[in-house]
Amino acid sequence: MAGRTNAPGESVLVRASRMLRAFSEDEPDLDLGALSARSGLPRSTTHRIATELVTLGLLDRTATGYTVGTGLWEIGELSPVSLRLRERALPHLLELYAATGENVHLALLAGTEALYVARLTGPGSVPTLSRMGGRLPLHTTGVGKALLATQDAAWLDAFFALPRERETLHSVTDEAALRDEIARARASGYATTRQEMTLGNVSIAAALPHVAGLPRAAVGVVTHLGRADEGRLAPLVMRTAAEIGRSLSGTGA
Repeated sequence: MAGRTNAPGESVLVRASRMLRAFSEDEPDLDLGALSARSGLPRSTTHRIATELVTLGLLDRTATGYTVGTGLWEIGELSPVSLRLRERALPHLLELYAATGENVHLALLAGTEALYVARLTGPGSVPTLSRMGGRLPLHTTGVGKALLATQDAAWLDAFFALPRERETLHSVTDEAALRDEIARARASGYATTRQEMTLGNVSIAAALPHVAGLPRAAVGVVTHLGRADEGRLAPLVMRTAAEIGRSLSGTGA
């Protein structure tokens, strides 16, 4: 957001949102100057709004500047994604992790990206780029491709009109090839990526059944290329997705 200016008529709420979104995983603590630069707001405006946000608990003061406040985290935990989706899904995600020992992810469709809302990992799991609250591309992640397979023709047409970055040499960016993969995911019930987001990693994912009031979501595992037993992992992932769906709909434990 750096370089933006305080647009005429822009509300305080919009400016506060710009400031809150200035923080990132790499820069979770910003001093006043950095917060001003990243939000594109004048320093005086930034200081005034930051002071109010601290009072409201939406920002916390640190020795060097500001961080996202615990009050904002509290509010976020009241989201249906937390109270319904993640809490109901967690026991099933734990079972999937126990059965595989691999990274287990739960992600939802957020615009044209996959937003990660739960992540389980352990000492034997391969490193991944995902994090709780982080976003990754749909076309280079297993959960992302599973989510693409849930969308209708009009949505996909709009998606394919957008540019798609190549994250690794193995990333599939060609529209025809991606449409073929979406069709295979629909036919098989699960999607895969092979070294498309991180070299050496394979992801296997399945979409959850749609539940009213919740965004489309998918569960997946990420493992190393050398131990990616698709025949064993895919049924486990699909079973987990179905079990979470039954739990969310009230038809299962």
